[in-house]
Amino acid sequence: MPKVHPRLTAALAVSLASLLFLSACGGDSEDEAKGDTSSSASASPSASGAPTLADPKPEDTEQVEGIEVTPAKGEKAPTISISDTPVKVSQTTRHIVKEGTGKELSEDAMAEVDLAMFSAKDGKAIKGTETYTTSPAYFNVADAESLRGVAKAIQGQTVGSRGVAVLPPEDVFGKEGMPEYGISGKDDIVVVFDLRGEMPKSAEGTKVAPKEGLPKIEWKEDAPASITVPEGEKAPTKFVEQKLIKGEGKTVAKDDTAYVSYSVATWRDGKVFDSSMKEGRGPFGFTVGQGGVIPGFDQAVEGAKVGDRLLLVIPPKDGYGKEGSPDGTVKGTDTLIYVVDVLAAP
Repeated sequence: MPKVHPRLTAALAVSLASLLFLSACGGDSEDEAKGDTSSSASASPSASGAPTLADPKPEDTEQVEGIEVTPAKGEKAPTISISDTPVKVSQTTRHIVKEGTGKELSEDAMAEVDLAMFSAKDGKAIKGTETYTTSPAYFNVADAESLRGVAKAIQGQTVGSRGVAVLPPEDVFGKEGMPEYGISGKDDIVVVFDLRGEMPKSAEGTKVAPKEGLPKIEWKEDAPASITVPEGEKAPTKFVEQKLIKGEGKTVAKDDTAYVSYSVATWRDGKVFDSSMKEGRGPFGFTVGQGGVIPGFDQAVEGAKVGDRLLLVIPPKDGYGKEGSPDGTVKGTDTLIYVVDVLAAP
């Protein structure tokens, strides 16, 4: 099903946004985005649970507070200055440069953040690891199997906060490091972050009365939606899109990274067979208009507004085609019914 999930690799060329995307969206394989329901549905949270920031040690705090941060401005990313290099800490340690005035992040927040990474050896920026000159990324605070130190740094902070943190290897790139960027498995990393906001958990906007003859949707806060197929009605032969909630956010454009939640059933039986609302899952993102999801899903999200809830009826030609899904869950004659919440498009 439409699950896009870049995996952490040993290269930063994929950009920090992609690394954060990994932590944001669980553990689904890219095959699912193309309709392979045979692949694993999701990854559950890490065995050790949410990352926890330990009480800082005085010697670590002294080093981190000594890092001078020049904030991002316009088209320029932030920079840092370290008077005594290299910086080396025993555990992830943060220093809040500016306290935010917004709400405090919830424990299971999908945090909207701008980040930049620097070498703790010399304070030089690490290529491809800043989002300030592109767009903010989303990060799952409660389930961060990679970049655990980032989750530790932002947890419990209020929106609008700016901070600097130093991460030991085990909380960022591990024993392998990033040798192609001059980072060994023994090097600490400095992270500058600005906490921009928190992704909503559901669509937000004005309710819209659905048309007659369409499936009925019962949305649930912490479980897959219920989908009821209208009795005696034949499946439409053409693609149908109905707004159930009209959002007022940004219009999603081609090449945007859209974050959504969804549940899906077949018109044949109305049973929800896949959902990002299942336990251990969460919102997922994909690049709009790049063929990473089935055509009808892609078509619907492009042009939608953040905050929309969409009811989609997708015939085979706009779904899995005559072949159906590889595992047989979706047959070549199946029409799909989706309910989709458009949560963000930074």
